[in-house]
Amino acid sequence: MPNLSRITRRMGLKSAFAVTIPAPLSSTALAADPASAGERQGEALRVMSFNLRYANTAEPNSWAARRPAMSALLQREGLHVIGTQEGLYQQLRDMEADLGADYDWIGTGRAGGSRGEFMAVFYDTRRLAPQEYDHFWLSDTPETIGSNTWGGGSVRMVTWVRFRDLVDGDREFYFLNTHLDNRSQKARARGAALIVQRLAGLDRSLPLVVTGDFNAAAHKNAVYDTLLGAGLVDTWETAAVRGEPYGTFHGYKPLTRDGDRIDWILATPGVRAQLASINTFSLNGQFPSDHLPVQATLIPG
Repeated sequence: MPNLSRITRRMGLKSAFAVTIPAPLSSTALAADPASAGERQGEALRVMSFNLRYANTAEPNSWAARRPAMSALLQREGLHVIGTQEGLYQQLRDMEADLGADYDWIGTGRAGGSRGEFMAVFYDTRRLAPQEYDHFWLSDTPETIGSNTWGGGSVRMVTWVRFRDLVDGDREFYFLNTHLDNRSQKARARGAALIVQRLAGLDRSLPLVVTGDFNAAAHKNAVYDTLLGAGLVDTWETAAVRGEPYGTFHGYKPLTRDGDRIDWILATPGVRAQLASINTFSLNGQFPSDHLPVQATLIPG
């Protein structure tokens, strides 16, 4: 299980990153017909992106009040990989305990070690095995832990992992998780551009899934245009089947149908989305977070 030595571990990946402006990430055509993936339906990956809301103590939505709802949600969904945002170290250890012994996670605090919020990636060890991973910070000095040079309201970062799929023929794919700034459009735009630049340095023959709270409404912000312009697709838009549309930030207020989606699951076009949904689960009226988790059932291709 994660400890302070593991969560700060690096694996010599810095040389994998490119510094040139990339071409589109993939030209592979998206399969629009879910039946074409029928022979691999059993191998579909159940993916979630979830801003957990950090472990605060203020009632009525403290972490102590929310944790049972979070645990019930995670237990019922049977997820293979989860990109989380805002989780604090002890909160993530609580999630680790609630998910059970078959799950592990990768992450580091945005201030380094166990300090600050994490972009943690949880995964089912029966399905996925990490091959390499790294972190970088959304700033002009991305290798500097805790750096923030664009006037953002908070330090922001990325955690990424290259996974091997133990069930689907040892296929590999990348999984990247982030949380863009909530105050500064400049910081959001620069962060998106840096992510695109870094993606270009990964092995582009492998599928890629990107999760995050982007603090920008889909179709209404240049951040969305930047990421889709780099060749990514929005799995909410490409899914063969889609759930009810809700705004993904609710702030513990009534849900907004057809509201802004600021939490996304993006992918390279060869990743086929069978199902996309915005999960409205609550337990006895208690939401697990002030965000709704977004989910997708994917065939990495």
